[in-house]
Amino acid sequence: MCGAGHSGSTLLGMILGSHSRAFYMGEGGKARYLGDASKPMRKRVCKICGEDCPVWSGFVWDGESPLHARVAEHAGRPVIVDSTKDEAWIETRAAETLQLGGRAVLILLGRDGRAVVNSRIRKYPDRDPEAQIRDWVDKMARSEALFDRFDGPKIRVRYEELATSTQDVARAICALAGLDFEPQMLRYSRGDHHVLGGNSGTQFIVAREQLDDPDAAFVSLNGRTRGYYENHPGGIELDLRWREELSAPHLALFEKLASRANESFKWEE
Repeated sequence: MCGAGHSGSTLLGMILGSHSRAFYMGEGGKARYLGDASKPMRKRVCKICGEDCPVWSGFVWDGESPLHARVAEHAGRPVIVDSTKDEAWIETRAAETLQLGGRAVLILLGRDGRAVVNSRIRKYPDRDPEAQIRDWVDKMARSEALFDRFDGPKIRVRYEELATSTQDVARAICALAGLDFEPQMLRYSRGDHHVLGGNSGTQFIVAREQLDDPDAAFVSLNGRTRGYYENHPGGIELDLRWREELSAPHLALFEKLASRANESFKWEE
């Protein structure tokens, strides 16, 4: 997947990873940190299981062998979903896959930039809002450039459409990837997920369903998101918190700096 963070990639990954032939590894780039005690725990273990994960605790990557092929063999699923959004990482993994005779499918995931910036400000309140906005604009420009030059199956997905027309979006991605749609994909929170990195809120919803004791999950919520996700009914719901949370000054700054870039992502019900 390419695009900006805070755009629903964890949700989309878990939906796709609920397919019987697919495994969602999360942010595959964090496979580099497995077993590296110098990295923060949250970056080097499964966000659901922690250190005792039945998948990642037994996985070692040398940093050179084709990663997705190794993960497919290890997890026992032929389709690997990776939400690392670094452009160079995506192109390297795609080249590896093609060299082995596989197919690389690119998903450009977009979301209303106002929602993305609001989520980033919520998570990083001490960072400069103007820099957060410019980062989103730059990231989407790089993602669009990657999408344009990507020579292979590709699809644009909007978070808002994923959340409101989930089955249609899932069917379209499955068709592109050569998979038959499976209804259990829509019940992603009941799936068995083992994810590196990604959104803790979505992972909390899964842990609540997957574990007998959700408090035993590795994933945790901070005070700024705890109320929303602890009261989340589960399933797939459109998150429009930005409409209440994004301050008037921040909204005005966004319109000044990013209104043009947001034209194709702006969501109006």
